[in-house]
Amino acid sequence: MAATAAETRMFLEVRRQLQSALLILGEPKEGGMPMDISIMPSSLQMKTPEGCTEIQLPAEVRLVPSSCRGLQFVTGDGLHLRLQAQAELGTKLISMFNQSSQARECCTFYCQSCGEVIIKDRKLLRVLPLPSENWEALVGEWCCHPDPFANKPLHPQENDCFIGDSFFLVNLRTSLWQPRPELSPVEMCCVSSDNHCKLEPKANTKVICKRCKVMLGETVSSETTKFYMTEIIIQSSERSFPIIPRSRFVQSVITQCLVQLSSARSTFRFRIQGQDDKVYILLWLLNSDSLVIESLRNSKYIKKFPLLEDTLKADSSSAWSAIKVLYQPCIKSRNEKLVSLWESDISVHPLTLPSATCLELLLILSRSNANLPSSLRHMNSFQEITMSLYIPMNEGCWKNESCTGY
Repeated sequence: MAATAAETRMFLEVRRQLQSALLILGEPKEGGMPMDISIMPSSLQMKTPEGCTEIQLPAEVRLVPSSCRGLQFVTGDGLHLRLQAQAELGTKLISMFNQSSQARECCTFYCQSCGEVIIKDRKLLRVLPLPSENWEALVGEWCCHPDPFANKPLHPQENDCFIGDSFFLVNLRTSLWQPRPELSPVEMCCVSSDNHCKLEPKANTKVICKRCKVMLGETVSSETTKFYMTEIIIQSSERSFPIIPRSRFVQSVITQCLVQLSSARSTFRFRIQGQDDKVYILLWLLNSDSLVIESLRNSKYIKKFPLLEDTLKADSSSAWSAIKVLYQPCIKSRNEKLVSLWESDISVHPLTLPSATCLELLLILSRSNANLPSSLRHMNSFQEITMSLYIPMNEGCWKNESCTGY
């Protein structure tokens, strides 16, 4: 790459299943300058009076130069064109619903935010997926006799781990000797006509990390605790705590949940709600087969991409697998009518997270949306974003790592 090359932004989205690509080449300077663009199967070359920039594509991506079509100039973005592309499926998403092969080794539960050990050396003999949240209603519809599962909650036994849409259920009866998470503050409850009050725990008691005070989950019963996937890292006890940037970890977990739920249940619309059932975000999953390639040649560009700053370096091109979603923020009474419609629609799936994590996710979405080319930021009344998808490596026990090989 020439040292005097013009600072031109390149954005390429490759759809693996459709074998197509959208290429956006931004203007090198305000007002523009002459540019000569050459598209080759494995690289892009841009020549300006200031120099020449050549961008090498990942090895698994091949463009078909003769298929270029739809050439147009979009003000604020630059040059848009579409063409055929071939991209191999180099990585596979590890399902959270099938971890039984890893269940026989000792695992340690960590707080993802600070690394505090929550459960140490737990040997999980059974790792089983929970049915959908409305399974009891379905039993009532399909059974011609009284519901045999009525008033029989599904609680894990010792050495069990049940996996829900966004949480783990774990039995803590054998972990009483270990450092326990703190319970949330108690509330005052009047218990007599004399207004005498005593301290009683809240109905849904929060589980709080002792060190960083982050909400990790909730107590379901005297022996069962629900840990949210966005707050806990489950790692083989033989391995050390993996340090993963918070935004990357949240993206990884949410992305896996959306992809797996859409595949298993054919649902593509989601309500992201807090543990208090307050809706924070409406999400519509468009596709999960995108490979996004972007050139960032200067450190000032990296600062404009805060979600990628821990994985990218100056003078480099980045490539990452991604999902594409539409989203609507629902805080401060925004989109109340749309929220009401989605709450009454049985095809919309709720995804419950701690309220603080819902706000974190909203910030991640808004920052990601702001870093897209301006023409891709909105679709009708929705905001469109390309959310980074980090593929966990098949090592340890539910270890989340960034994808490699690009």
